[in-house]
Amino acid sequence: MFTGIVEEVGTVQNIKQGSESLELTINVNKITEDVQLGDSISVNGVCLTVTDYTKTSFNTDIMPETFHHTALKSLSVGSKVNLERAMGANGRFGGHFVSGHVDGMGTIKKRETKDNAEYFHIEVDPELSKYMMLKGSVSVDGTSLTIFGLENHQFTISLIPHTQEATILTTKHEGDVVNIECDQLLKYVYQLLNPNDQINNQGVSLEMLREAGFLDR
Repeated sequence: MFTGIVEEVGTVQNIKQGSESLELTINVNKITEDVQLGDSISVNGVCLTVTDYTKTSFNTDIMPETFHHTALKSLSVGSKVNLERAMGANGRFGGHFVSGHVDGMGTIKKRETKDNAEYFHIEVDPELSKYMMLKGSVSVDGTSLTIFGLENHQFTISLIPHTQEATILTTKHEGDVVNIECDQLLKYVYQLLNPNDQINNQGVSLEMLREAGFLDR
């Protein structure tokens, strides 16, 4: 579990590419200070496992499922990536619940500057937009952000100066693809209220919760 508060921007040092897979080596400054083999690190919003590490880098594998359904396949040597370690039980919670299981990808359709803020208008598949709401949360390349606008399967986010400096989002341009994870709570509520939506129904229903003892019969 993650919070969407980016801890560090890393740099892709090396890529070993298979036909449908990747092995990444990512240079870092601080994020490996307490890392262990098998730990989870969010890379641009994707939960990945540490397979090897040094004081200044870590390795991780990307399997075919992740390769095909996230924007990580567009990385190249020298690419900057947002990084966050898995949330500690004794830490402060500053963002929102982010699982690191990307729901899909979005395309930046428009970017504009308003005073000290950078606005991004991002288009997503209709299957994702139904999990979004005004003032709700969304993870974009692993960054926890608030939705300020919704229209025609596009949502709008605004980056404050700190987020502009602490993440890779200001390096993105119109037409670029980003990883999107919708708010988990909204997804659960949607599935409870729409049990017949077979495309997105993950098996969560009122009846299932009753059978498990979470609700009165």
